[in-house]
Amino acid sequence: MHSRWTRAASRVPTAILAIASLLAACSGPAASSSPITSLVPEASATPPPSTSAPSASAATASASPKVGSVRLALDWTPNTNHTGFYVAEANGWYKDAGVDLKILPYGTTAPEALIAAGQTECGISFQDALTFASAGGAPIVSVMAILQHTAQEIAVLASSDIRRPRQLDGKTYAGFGYPNEVPTLQAVIRADGGKGDFKSVTLETAAYEALYAKRADFVITFAAWEGLEAKERGIDLRTFKFGEYGFPDFYQVVLACDPRWLQKEPDLARRFVAATVRGFQLADTSPDEAAALLVAQNPGVFDANPSLPKASQEFLAAGNYLVDEDGAVGRQTLAEWQGYSSFLFDQHLLTGRDGKPLATAPDYASLFTNDYLP
Repeated sequence: MHSRWTRAASRVPTAILAIASLLAACSGPAASSSPITSLVPEASATPPPSTSAPSASAATASASPKVGSVRLALDWTPNTNHTGFYVAEANGWYKDAGVDLKILPYGTTAPEALIAAGQTECGISFQDALTFASAGGAPIVSVMAILQHTAQEIAVLASSDIRRPRQLDGKTYAGFGYPNEVPTLQAVIRADGGKGDFKSVTLETAAYEALYAKRADFVITFAAWEGLEAKERGIDLRTFKFGEYGFPDFYQVVLACDPRWLQKEPDLARRFVAATVRGFQLADTSPDEAAALLVAQNPGVFDANPSLPKASQEFLAAGNYLVDEDGAVGRQTLAEWQGYSSFLFDQHLLTGRDGKPLATAPDYASLFTNDYLP
């Protein structure tokens, strides 16, 4: 399963520890820049370049730009959170922009820790994961929002008698061990008039199957993947969106980069981000075409669920997850960063290098920048 919550749950606490160790061990501004893992092999058969792409930005259309290498660390196996990168690569937009993109496959070290160690220029992250990493002292900043909204929801079986969040009191939650799971669920339940008292068991990737087998009462699901997968399996779910109960929206997925690299290579960074934005623009306007490119560039990855990439990409496009209210890809606001990240601070979940909760709120404006968007 391509569970975004699973990735975060199983790897972010480890990433925080790894970042702390790296910062304690490294007195210099950056660690070695050599990759620590092999690159994703290119697919041998790729569909022809798109003819329905938006017009190129000035950054990607510049003549004969100086070629520079950019490493991108994935957070999971390839999925629709990554479509724009594969679209841009397949259509030659990185090449046109003078960007030699090297995709570092999902491994045992979280992208946030790789960025902190100087072992990748950029990586896939999440608003909560990036906030945790930054609080711990990692040099990291979001340069574009990939998903403008959260697609996480509370899910119960449609056949159950649970029809609203307050009825989750006294029930069993199958979770992943991530520090903000229980506080998030409590906030939603209490907003609906409940107490927020429930049993929590950590099952990681087995959480969904526990719900389906009625060994647990509710989970947090990712509507754009696990939700669609359940539907394909004939499993009917009833879901509760966080935002319907006053919980702040947040950037589900972001492109995080090393600010030291951004300062050193600002032109290359802008060309990389511009080509990436172009890829996600096509993913929004032509989801079927984009999904086909994602699948073609990753042979074998989707064999178990061949129809899910197309369904997921259509879901994201139809729900305006890839664009803001003005139809722009990548743009971020202080209000959205502050809303959810301040919740993490208020819950005493943000810890510094010493492992103790932060005494003062972080500078939320420092967590992101729009300066590299086209």
